[in-house]
Amino acid sequence: MKYETIIGLEVHAQLLTDSKIFCGCSTRFGATPNHNTCPVCAGFPGALPVLNKKVVEFALRAGIAMNCKIAGFSRMARKNYFYPDLPKGYQISQYELPICTNGYIDINMEGSTKRVRLTRIHIEEDAGKNIHDAYDDSSLIDLNRAGVPLLEIVSEPDIRSAAEAVMYLKSLRSILRYLEVCDGNMEEGSFRCDANISVRTNGSEALGTKVEIKNLNSFKAIEKALQYETERQIDTLSEGGTLLQETRLWDDNNEQTRSMRSKESAHDYRYFPDPDLLPINVNEAWTQELRSTLPELPEARKARFMSEYGLPAYDAELLTSRRDVADYLEAAITVCPNAKAVSNWIMGDLFRLLKERKLDEQLHITDWPLQPAQLGGLVQLIDQGKISGKIAKMIFDSMLDTNQSPEVIITERGLEQVSDRTSLERSIDEVLTGHAKQVAAYHNGNDKIFGFLVGQVMKALQGKANPQKVNELLRAKLSSSSRSDAAQS
Repeated sequence: MKYETIIGLEVHAQLLTDSKIFCGCSTRFGATPNHNTCPVCAGFPGALPVLNKKVVEFALRAGIAMNCKIAGFSRMARKNYFYPDLPKGYQISQYELPICTNGYIDINMEGSTKRVRLTRIHIEEDAGKNIHDAYDDSSLIDLNRAGVPLLEIVSEPDIRSAAEAVMYLKSLRSILRYLEVCDGNMEEGSFRCDANISVRTNGSEALGTKVEIKNLNSFKAIEKALQYETERQIDTLSEGGTLLQETRLWDDNNEQTRSMRSKESAHDYRYFPDPDLLPINVNEAWTQELRSTLPELPEARKARFMSEYGLPAYDAELLTSRRDVADYLEAAITVCPNAKAVSNWIMGDLFRLLKERKLDEQLHITDWPLQPAQLGGLVQLIDQGKISGKIAKMIFDSMLDTNQSPEVIITERGLEQVSDRTSLERSIDEVLTGHAKQVAAYHNGNDKIFGFLVGQVMKALQGKANPQKVNELLRAKLSSSSRSDAAQS
C-alpha cells in the first residue's frame, strides 16, 4: 500500500521592532535575563497593553507580499493556557479575525512551480523562556522574550514532502528578510517552525491523524524530522497500528521524534476577544501606501537577474535569497558589467571567507569591509587583462586586511600582469632550454607536459604572467621547435 504525505507548517517570525508589541521594553537579543521587562510584559495586575503600530505595519507588509486578503477589521484575542513562561496565564494573539488571510507563496521545485496556500497571517506576543539545564532539580524563567512581537504564518496542508517543506521555508524566510520585517535567524529563535504532518493512502481524500512536531531549529532538522516522521507513521499503519493525535519533539541527537503530549484543539484554549485592546482598523489608503513601498521580491528579482544579466538559474537563486547580497551584486556590476564573473567571486571567495569567519548569518554583507565597488574594480582588472586570477586572489585578501583599492595594492606590490610579448618569450625560452627532457617528452606525444611547462613559466614570472598569452606563445614555440626538429632529421 502506498501512502501520501500531507504537511502544513506554522511559522513564528519575530518582528524587527525596537520595542515589544504592547510595551516599550527592548526586543534586543542576549540581554541579561529578566532585564527587558516591565509590569505589562511581566503580567502584573492592572498593567494595560498598548498595541505597537509598527507591528501592524510589518504584518500588512508581509500579507501584501504574500498575496493575502487584508482585513479592514481585525482584533486581538486571549489564548488561555498555563505554562510557567506565560506570566499572564494567557497569550494575546488573534483567532477569529486575523489581520491577513488566504494568501500564497510560489516555490520552485526542480524547474516547476508549486503554489503553497496560506490560511492566515496573524500577530501575537511571544512567551518567555524556560531554562531547564541550569540546575538538576529546578528550572529558571527568563521573561525578556515575553511580549516580543511575532507573526504566525500558517500554511494550508499543501506540502507533500520534506524537500518541499524546506524550500517553502527558505522562500518564506527570504521574503521576510527582503521586507526587513524579520532577520530570519533560526539559531536565535527569531524564525521558528512547527510542522503538522499526517499520511494517507494514495487516492484518499480524508486527512490522516495529524501529528505536530516541535523543536525544529534548522532547515536540516526540519528535513530530517519530517522524513523520520513520515516513515514512522507509514510503518505504524502498515503494521496495523494506530496513530495518536499528539505533539512530538524532534531529538536532534538521536535523529528521531518522541512523544511530548496529546495535541490540543482550538477549543482547549478558550479563546475570547481581549477586552483591554481596541480592534484594528486598516483602511485601503494605508494598504496601498504600503504596497507602493514594497521592494522587488526574491522570485521577481531572480527572474530579472537571469534575463537582464544572463545569470544561470542556480546563481540567480542563490544571490537573490538575501536582499543585501543581491544589492551587493548589482552595485558591483555598475563597476564591472561582467555579471557572471562578479557572481562567481561573490559565491566563491566572498561566501567562503564569510563562512570561514562565521559571519555568513550574522553579518549584513554591506557591513563587510570589502565594498561592492572594490570587488567590481578587482574583477574588472582581470577582464582587462591587467592581473591574473591567481594574483587577484592575493589582492582580494590584501583588500580585506588593508581596505585599499586593488589599483593601490597592485602599484605598491608590483603585481601588474606581464603581457608584453618580449618578456613572455624570454621567460618561455629560458624554461624550454632548462627543461629539454620535458620538451622532448611533449614532442613524443606526452601532452600533459604542456601544463607543467606553463606552470614553470608562471613560476618564473611569479604568477604575474598573462596565462592566455603564455599558452598561446608556448604552443607556438613548441610547434616551431617541433617543425625545426623534423626538418633537421
